[in-house]
Amino acid sequence: MKVVSLSVGGPRMVEWNGRTVLTSIFKSPTDRRLRVTTLNIECDQQSDLTVHGGVEKAVYAYPSEHYPPWRAELGMDLPWASFGENLTTEGLSEGVRIGDRFRVGTAEFVVTQPRMPCYKLGIRLGRQDVLRRMLRTGRTGFYFSVAVEGEVGAGDRIELVSRSEEDLSVADVVRLFTAESGNQELLRRAMRSPVLPLSWKDHFGEKIR
Repeated sequence: MKVVSLSVGGPRMVEWNGRTVLTSIFKSPTDRRLRVTTLNIECDQQSDLTVHGGVEKAVYAYPSEHYPPWRAELGMDLPWASFGENLTTEGLSEGVRIGDRFRVGTAEFVVTQPRMPCYKLGIRLGRQDVLRRMLRTGRTGFYFSVAVEGEVGAGDRIELVSRSEEDLSVADVVRLFTAESGNQELLRRAMRSPVLPLSWKDHFGEKIR
């Protein structure tokens, strides 16, 4: 497992549907080694902190393995960071568990939740149907919190430090949000997770009978 690409970017104004939108989804790969803190990566900045960023969404990872099917499905040339990710990874998938801990470079990360796509991803790719496609396919990527601050760079190995004791994967959370919203056993597993953010538990708690 390794980091294929490390990408960062800051806020920019873009025109969309006759109005101006502030977004940080346009990120670019860098060859530098960058400092990772509990809130983000050096040279990276989120635009709307009500839905992006913060301790539980400090770093966004996206599997490089998803790029070939996306390129074929969308008929587009998609360079790394096309989905707004910081870490384009090799060897990880949405099968990782909420709470899994990984070491990358000198930093350590904990999987916290899937990324739920918003309209700004549609702006980045020039088509809003990608949001529905991402949820349907489960190719969402996932967020990390930063357990140990440090430095990361493209090419760094990704090492599993510890496996979560809770058998709840990123893919499970996506399914609960979409096709299996009434799965009571899976809902209870999600509610037991010590790592899954409270916002998700509040959402799922309303669905438990």
